[in-house]
Amino acid sequence: MEMVNLTVDYAKAGLEDPHYQPTLECHVPKVYDEMGRRYRGAIIICPGGGYDYCSEREAGPVAYRFEGAGYATFVLRYSCVNKKFPTALLECAAAVKYVRENAESFDINPNKIFVMGFSAGGHLAASMANLWKSSVLSDTLGCDSEMLKVNASILGYPVILADAKLTHEGSIANLIENKHNPELREYLSMEKHIGKQTPPTFIWHCSDDGCVPVENSLYYMTELSKNHIPFEAHIYPEGGHGLALCDGTTATWEGHNQPVAATWVDHCIKWADNIMKR
Repeated sequence: MEMVNLTVDYAKAGLEDPHYQPTLECHVPKVYDEMGRRYRGAIIICPGGGYDYCSEREAGPVAYRFEGAGYATFVLRYSCVNKKFPTALLECAAAVKYVRENAESFDINPNKIFVMGFSAGGHLAASMANLWKSSVLSDTLGCDSEMLKVNASILGYPVILADAKLTHEGSIANLIENKHNPELREYLSMEKHIGKQTPPTFIWHCSDDGCVPVENSLYYMTELSKNHIPFEAHIYPEGGHGLALCDGTTATWEGHNQPVAATWVDHCIKWADNIMKR
């Protein structure tokens, strides 16, 4: 495992320096000569935490699980707590750029870079998946937008909507200075950005989620369908919020042990494997 410091010129994007060092924790399986080149997929993981902190439960344990399935995984620890949008998004874009630039040394297919996110991290992953062509990102990072392209996204109980009735208000409040700005709130609603640039998506949620309402995923799925974006979705009957791997690996209390919802991992790996074949 290697820890990489990501560099972002925040001032170039008109942002204040967050005085936080974004990092990328790299879990890259070793390449052995007897196995030959693999050119595996890469998964950049954005932990949740309401844009207040980065949850460790949705970081390392998830990275190890997908590394075990043959993927190179990268945990992004991004700026949180009242860091003006798009600070975290720029850091996520820097992570995509770093992984793509180092694809050969990591034995990664540069055209198979996934972003994965949970809860608020799901909002960040969805933002990257939909806004990767934004000139703010490419201009700030000094690269062509194709370097920032996301090839697939994996969203777990994501914050998608910025509507006050259906969003996770704490996440949105941490993203913007004036949470009552209707134009910015609408811009932060990721279902409104789905289009031809949006990659294939895997999404899962629990219908009884009392923190981030399941409508966040349902609205997103509807727009994916309208725009003919391939997706696989799993809505589980119970489990609540913040399940991560849904088993004893990441459980903080008995309610996090959800055998039915835990099947998302196997479903996701099969889905990702199919993406790799395309």
